[in-house]
Amino acid sequence: MVAKEKLDMLPYYNKALELYKQRQFNEAKAYFKKCLEFVPNDGPAQLYMDRCDIFMKTPPPENWDGVFVMTTK
Repeated sequence: MVAKEKLDMLPYYNKALELYKQRQFNEAKAYFKKCLEFVPNDGPAQLYMDRCDIFMKTPPPENWDGVFVMTTK
């Protein structure tokens, strides 16, 4: 069974992922932040918010396929 908070969060998370894949990182971050209002310790939402911050500072290449490539260990 899935907790009500996660079900309520799901539409925001899906929209956030869609925006992320469209390279709209500022907007995506806002939706991921909204997700954390429903589930404060949601690891994936926090991870994607951090990645949005990185991509807002250093955008991915034009041929980016949505995959995040770690550059440090």
